[in-house]
Amino acid sequence: MEKSYGKEEILRINNLYVEVDNKEILKGINLLIKEGEVISIFGPNGSGKTTLILTILGYSGYKIKSGEIIFKNILLNDLPIYERVNYGIGVLFQKPPSIKGVQFKKLLEIISKNKGYLDYIKILKLDELLDRDINLGFSGGELKRSELIQLLAQNPDFMIFDEPESGVDLENIKIIGKVMNKLLDKDLSISNRKKSGIIITHTGGILDFVEVDKGYVLLDGKIICEGNPNEILRNIKENGFKECEKCVK
Repeated sequence: MEKSYGKEEILRINNLYVEVDNKEILKGINLLIKEGEVISIFGPNGSGKTTLILTILGYSGYKIKSGEIIFKNILLNDLPIYERVNYGIGVLFQKPPSIKGVQFKKLLEIISKNKGYLDYIKILKLDELLDRDINLGFSGGELKRSELIQLLAQNPDFMIFDEPESGVDLENIKIIGKVMNKLLDKDLSISNRKKSGIIITHTGGILDFVEVDKGYVLLDGKIICEGNPNEILRNIKENGFKECEKCVK
């Protein structure tokens, strides 16, 4: 059996309270993710999942009332988005923006740290999209594949995947899962994995293709349950989210 020795923590969230438009959304979030670890967060609409993501990224309008976000032993609370990205945080957005007048391949050239991403152009079926404006007129599957190639070019240490399977057909989910596994070092032994991440999922469909170490349920701004992600997902499908409140924390 493989074991992970000496893994350093990469992200720690301590007792995080966040307000949006003077309304308290996150209510004491505690989370710890180590190098090579991937977690999934489940929760219904309005539970605080998007607020958590955008607070980690440093979006304006998400006011930290108390608590800490620590990434690679660096306190992120007051840092701008670009500094957090430079430290190694990347994100696949559920609904990424279209940018008219900016060529897709030009963006990839700007953000790429190496040319390794070029090997995935054909795998992700993006050949015909490179000369188009970023995400403009892209289908649901094309948007997700566009986001993935950007992550491959950026090569971050920590990734947030916001509902990677939403609006995507089965064939595209398989492709997305394959590339996510590459991004998350799943082709390496557990002890050699360095990349970490959070997968936000409604349906849990992506878990058929990407191995996740631990699952959490976020409800009404609080983490109410944690454990085996597949068991949590099965319980949600059978009994709904409210049943998760009975989990042993």
